[in-house]
Amino acid sequence: MVSRGSAPRRAVAAAFLLPVLAGAPARAEVAARVVPLQVTGDPAKRFNLILLGDGYTAADMPKFRRDVADQLAMLFAFEPWKSYRSYLNVYRVEITSGESGVSCDPEPGDKIRRTPLGMAFWDGCDREDMRRRLVVNAKAAEAYADLVPGAADRQIVALANSTTYGGTGGTYATASGGNAMASLIMPHELGHTLGGLQDEYDYYRRGVPGGAYAGSEPDSIQHTVLTGREMREQHRKWWRWLGEPSTSGGEIGRYEGGMYATKGVWRPSEHSMMKTLGYAYDQVARERMTQAISAKVSLIQASTPDGAPIGADRVVWLETMHPVDHRLRITWRLDGRKAGARPYLDLARLRPAPGRHTLTGEVTDPTGFVRDPAIRSSAALTQTRTWTVDTRVRTPEAATPVVFGDTTPESTDVGADDVIYAETTHPTRSVPVVHWRLDGRPVAGRGGDLALAPFHLDAGTHTVTARTGAKTLSWKVDAQRPEVSYELSRPAAVTGGEYVFDERFTMRLTPRDSGGPALAEFQVDGDGWFRYFGWPDDPAAPFVFTPLGTEIDHLVYGKLGRPARATPWDEMTPGYGRHTIEYRAVDAAGNIGETQSITVVLRHRSPGRVGTPGSK
Repeated sequence: MVSRGSAPRRAVAAAFLLPVLAGAPARAEVAARVVPLQVTGDPAKRFNLILLGDGYTAADMPKFRRDVADQLAMLFAFEPWKSYRSYLNVYRVEITSGESGVSCDPEPGDKIRRTPLGMAFWDGCDREDMRRRLVVNAKAAEAYADLVPGAADRQIVALANSTTYGGTGGTYATASGGNAMASLIMPHELGHTLGGLQDEYDYYRRGVPGGAYAGSEPDSIQHTVLTGREMREQHRKWWRWLGEPSTSGGEIGRYEGGMYATKGVWRPSEHSMMKTLGYAYDQVARERMTQAISAKVSLIQASTPDGAPIGADRVVWLETMHPVDHRLRITWRLDGRKAGARPYLDLARLRPAPGRHTLTGEVTDPTGFVRDPAIRSSAALTQTRTWTVDTRVRTPEAATPVVFGDTTPESTDVGADDVIYAETTHPTRSVPVVHWRLDGRPVAGRGGDLALAPFHLDAGTHTVTARTGAKTLSWKVDAQRPEVSYELSRPAAVTGGEYVFDERFTMRLTPRDSGGPALAEFQVDGDGWFRYFGWPDDPAAPFVFTPLGTEIDHLVYGKLGRPARATPWDEMTPGYGRHTIEYRAVDAAGNIGETQSITVVLRHRSPGRVGTPGSK
């Protein structure tokens, strides 16, 4: 993982007593080590993501570190986490377990392990429940998360040392650390825990269709019994997004099944993250997640004090949050008239008439991820400060050194389309000038920030510097697009550049990036980008495509063509014929590689025709 926050601070070690919840409750002294991975600000002013490990012995700890890196790389490749990761501090808590693994893995009668967090499959080894319900002891999780100082607003994620698929949402999100699809579980479960999103599965227990929904209009934002016309006429649910191309493939509309029912209730997209792991959040879920993440911080982090009247002879300022890829919109109004749009306002230049005036500074997030005006105007995305300006008040002279304050951390790569910020101290009578340079040449920023997207940076590494007073900051910009190569099983024929296969074929994607780790993704016939993870029961194996897909643990993977097939009871035409597979890579700096494509033809194997095994 390439951190988008500051360089990891010194790890904090601690040891204390807490129950080890496996079998009969016991007490044991367990050492834990807190490692900051990304620190973008004061924990009291940030949303703090705390990842705990359970069932990792001292010998397993390198694996835990890799598991965490994989989880974060995947999480921050999905929107809106990608754009708002600067709102988060991220901490890894290394808890040394006396036993390797967690309880009831993979069967309810399997070994009970004495681990610090007491994690267990089968909802705590209940053979009447489901294997995938991976739970954690709440008190233990809280106790270890408390080792991160000042992180009052936090999300706890507990990773189990297991390759068995599982995870849950709720107050505490859980996921299997070593499963092939493990890194896809966490963003799904955070959809539940943070965003209040509901599952879009059409089953509750795998392999058992959920039946018909017989209730009234659901509270769930991504489920309805309304028709598309009713949604539009009544301005309800996802009416603002209807007809848009879905970010998870297909079109935003009505697709039957969800909330564990196969019939009688509809969802917005055919296969979003809340239905099928590997796809992105669709617009409905993404809007909610944008609101939820933003609500965890204050858009206005600091400002000129507003508790008493201020003079008209001074500069008024705001310090705001800074999304990774766009600016917040600032609007100053003096007595209702627009007066400025930067993080500071020099009242002396405005020369207000003698007397008292009302000054407001409004900060709004203009993100295109949100269309609902009620969400846009909520405190999550819009905040205002108000001052009384009195021309009789004289602002005392104060000697304020001009230095940098909060900035984009220098210790990390910056993406080619990011916005770098460098806030300064705030003299009362002047605005410090920040001098920006890109690869040594002067460029114009907006005072304390510089948007890189308008420069259309050439591929490669670039250097940005900011100077104010005697201090200079420097950032490395990663504008190198990641690459990905593909490997197919041996075709029966290659005709006109098209690969011809009989009944099945495999595809392996290998991403690479000069700046660090990268992820690969593909889409079939334009039906939504799907994160490549190998194969569900073997991350080292290639992905397998067949006409109707392969059933693994009562779910279906690799059905070729549109529509996709997720469960065995999905009836559809086999995917024989010609198909286009697009593929690309995404790196840790957020750069998306060039989209490339291959064309495959899947033939029905007739008697006497034999495919040739092997690899390309």
